[in-house]
Amino acid sequence: MFNSAPNKPVIAAFDFDGTITTRDSLLPFLFFSNGRITTLKKLAVLSPVFLKYFTGFNSRQQTKETVLGAFFKTMPLSWLMTLGELFAQSPHLDHLIRPEAKERIKWHLQQGHRCILISASINIYLNPWAKSFGFQDVISSRLKITKEGIVMGDLEGLNCWGPEKVRRLNELLGPRENYTLYAYGDSRGDQELLAAADFPFYRQIPPSNITV
Repeated sequence: MFNSAPNKPVIAAFDFDGTITTRDSLLPFLFFSNGRITTLKKLAVLSPVFLKYFTGFNSRQQTKETVLGAFFKTMPLSWLMTLGELFAQSPHLDHLIRPEAKERIKWHLQQGHRCILISASINIYLNPWAKSFGFQDVISSRLKITKEGIVMGDLEGLNCWGPEKVRRLNELLGPRENYTLYAYGDSRGDQELLAAADFPFYRQIPPSNITV
């Protein structure tokens, strides 16, 4: 853990699913973007893929790319981004957001801290959501796109999970000792980020009047 100092910039890094939200956000987005019947049919077809993941035959990244490909491959990016914007503004996502997370984000912004959303979820809806809440940066999993602007179905680079969260944070901000880090997470995929923080919060978001 690094020592904080008054002259260092302060970064507040928030995981999204399970930390800011009460549950995973990708499944609601699949239903929102594809409709209930189509989504249920596709999930049923994908059931062997999920079985391979839970029994250790498929990696997290392989499974995620297979799911994303089944739902979004060959879709124009412009249309998918429109769906992401609509989902980010919809009650479908808003009712998943924890009130205490909203307050903590607001507190960090009032202190002049740089808020960064760092998540394994896809950028399609995270970018517009984060912008509306005042986040300065989004680090997330990104869909690979053709030069013609068509979704390919797999990810650009690695799934933003575990060590990849810290690698991308370092890529964005530079040497870790140059800033003070608050980190908020709720799962195994956040452990490396939390370990790197001066002020780690695992499955807890303190009241906004607790400065720590």
